[in-house]
Amino acid sequence: MEKIGWHPDLPTKFDRVYIEDKSWNSPVAERARRIFPAERIERVKRQPFPEPGNQLSAAEYNRSKRHLYLCEYQGRFFKRCPGARPGLACCNYFVLNLGLGCDMNCTYCYLQSFLNTPVLTIYSNLPQALEEMREFLLEQPELKIRIGTGETVDSLSLDDLTLYSRELIAFFRQAPHWRLELKTKSAKVDQFLDVEHAGNIIVSWSLNPQHLIDHEEPDTAPLAERLAAARKCRAAGHHLTFHFDPLIYHEGWQDHYRQVVAEVTSQFAPHEVLSISLGALRFQPEQRHLMRERFGMKSYVTQAETFRSADGKHRYDLDLRREMFDFVLSEFRRHSEDWNLLLCMETREAWMGALAAMPKSVPGLGEYFNGQALTAFREHQKQNYNEQGRNR
Repeated sequence: MEKIGWHPDLPTKFDRVYIEDKSWNSPVAERARRIFPAERIERVKRQPFPEPGNQLSAAEYNRSKRHLYLCEYQGRFFKRCPGARPGLACCNYFVLNLGLGCDMNCTYCYLQSFLNTPVLTIYSNLPQALEEMREFLLEQPELKIRIGTGETVDSLSLDDLTLYSRELIAFFRQAPHWRLELKTKSAKVDQFLDVEHAGNIIVSWSLNPQHLIDHEEPDTAPLAERLAAARKCRAAGHHLTFHFDPLIYHEGWQDHYRQVVAEVTSQFAPHEVLSISLGALRFQPEQRHLMRERFGMKSYVTQAETFRSADGKHRYDLDLRREMFDFVLSEFRRHSEDWNLLLCMETREAWMGALAAMPKSVPGLGEYFNGQALTAFREHQKQNYNEQGRNR
């Protein structure tokens, strides 16, 4: 760890770094004490700020991004993707939550809909997460599954601190038929490029026009840096996926998205990108007030005319979503028919109206989209609950 560097902005990213007693000697805490100035580090017995009870205020939410808390997670890391719910086309995805909160400031971030933790949290007990996956692997040694780490944190924005990517990539050598997805809006990849891998790592970027990155995605990497990082991962033999998500309607949106498609198609060939997914702006109704309080009405997101959809989220109307999907999909098809394109977190009506393929038909992904994994995981969870009950 000592030889692996970090981004020059990292030592000043947080006003305060709190380390729980039980985490003090963990590898991530030891690295934090090398990176951050001693006067910013505090050893604590518990979370430094009281839980607000309900939703954070705008001031509390903004403060949470400037305070880092390292602690042990008390629950189970390995879970089914929360997107698997009635009304949505499910991709049978699993998540590994290694923290809670994000150091970036995207206006539309869905964490604003439920996050009530007053500090950005990184869990220090990674070995427990690895053990949970190992248990499932031993139970289902032939099962093919996909696992992502970018549900409640960005997979890589603080990876130059945690170096968790290195341990995860090493673990996935034991399961070459599994796939790990590291999903990010950062450009931090140098810390894991030297790690030997089994060809089963997907490094995935959320992409938007630079105009939208400037306007709606503060503290994220510029588009050019994201694509440069993707080229590095391609050279290291990792799989790539891109997510045009969320597509955000604004004046000149066609020209801006046409430019992003041109950037991608000029730097990558279809066979070098496993898939490209599209998702339109969506958010929970309870986060609208917080978004307006934090970003005012200058944001395209807070200005948007949206409607409550069947899954409870606010979305553009179906006609506008289809127009945006069809435009981006057609731009890719104009360059080549070989791009693997699909929709993400969308209703079946949008799927049926779009030009995208269903996930099961995407080469290299289809075999991971089946109900067998979910059935096996439910049984695995049931066994764990029964064992916990017997041990009480």
